[in-house]
Amino acid sequence: MPNHKLSDVKVKQVKASDKVQMLSDGDGLFLHVKQNGTKSWQYRFRFNGKQKNLSLGMYPDISLKRARELHKEARSLLADGIDPAEKKQQEKRKELQKEKPTFSSVAKEWWVHQKGTWTEDHAARVWTRMDNNVFPFIGSTLLEEIEPHNIIEIKSAIEQRDALDVAGRVVNDIRRVFSYAVQHGKIKYSPASEMKGVVKARKAKHHASLPKHEIPQFLRDLQDYESRGRLLTKLAVELLLLTFVRSGELRAAKWSEFDLDNSLWTIPAERMKMKTEHLVPLSRQAKEVLERLRPISGQYELVFPSEKRRTNPMSDNTMRKAVFTMGYDGNTEGKSKCVPHGFRSMASGALNEAGFNRDAIERQLSHQERNKVRAAYIHTAEFMADRVKMMQWWADYLDQLRKSEKIVPIFAKQA
Repeated sequence: MPNHKLSDVKVKQVKASDKVQMLSDGDGLFLHVKQNGTKSWQYRFRFNGKQKNLSLGMYPDISLKRARELHKEARSLLADGIDPAEKKQQEKRKELQKEKPTFSSVAKEWWVHQKGTWTEDHAARVWTRMDNNVFPFIGSTLLEEIEPHNIIEIKSAIEQRDALDVAGRVVNDIRRVFSYAVQHGKIKYSPASEMKGVVKARKAKHHASLPKHEIPQFLRDLQDYESRGRLLTKLAVELLLLTFVRSGELRAAKWSEFDLDNSLWTIPAERMKMKTEHLVPLSRQAKEVLERLRPISGQYELVFPSEKRRTNPMSDNTMRKAVFTMGYDGNTEGKSKCVPHGFRSMASGALNEAGFNRDAIERQLSHQERNKVRAAYIHTAEFMADRVKMMQWWADYLDQLRKSEKIVPIFAKQA
């Protein structure tokens, strides 16, 4: 039996004095008596070489018998290598979390609240981004306990992977979660409110495009690509050159979007970067490419289906690999590096040099106009007559370059 030093009578009768009293019951269990007479039970122990203290409760709420039971439980934890004081704190935090919101619980509320305004794909991307980059750090942390340095640590961890774009989106997601929490009275202020400029800016990197003097050879190399790769890939690159849309917009193109009788390709808003419907006038050459494609993929919904699964679009790396296979990977002497997205700057440069209407060019590139008044005018007028003429000029220009004729850019009024 344990050799206890205290009794119920002694505990009850001990009086306050001008000093704090510590009455031992043995094995580290003490009755702590303050100068004002308040009594509490404490267990003093050593853990990892450090002196520590665990409060077991107030007397008489906790009787001597109950204090000894709690003391025994704490000593048992200590024998198993567990810090009883830390375990108690963990249990307290769990209880608090049942009452107070954690970051992940509020993030879920915010996500559900916003979900209806997003596409399904975008909503899934946002949640996956949070699940992979944020929740492992602060998901279970109480909202009110998160400080700016916690957010910066998350940002820094992502930046170490050189994923600067992801870091920016993640910080913005966190900021919006906290804004939602403030607006709904869950916290008083947002620790993410001063995050502007905290993410490293990536140095502007332009998509590799060909200098004008290399375009004729590129076009001839493309004409011979069938001997190296699939015809479908060659035609995809050709149509991308002729339309200079974004590669993702071309890869996911559906046959139902094309009106060959009216020489028009209508890309729906949900597939556009700027989320507005985009019209692409089709040149004679573009329609010829589509006619060559029909026997290959006309039985499918997609114009450029994946080789492995016809319901999925061609891989985003297929056209890039084709261009690199032709030698335009930056490692072939006499050939510059080129990527499919660079076709847009090639077309833009030639069309501007030819003197076409700048607004018509920008609209055809589906660039977002930052001036709202100007944007409204551009969106309404769309400059379709100029764009029809411009797209046919560009296709004819490529044909002439392929034949190695000396081309002098013409002005729009001469087109």
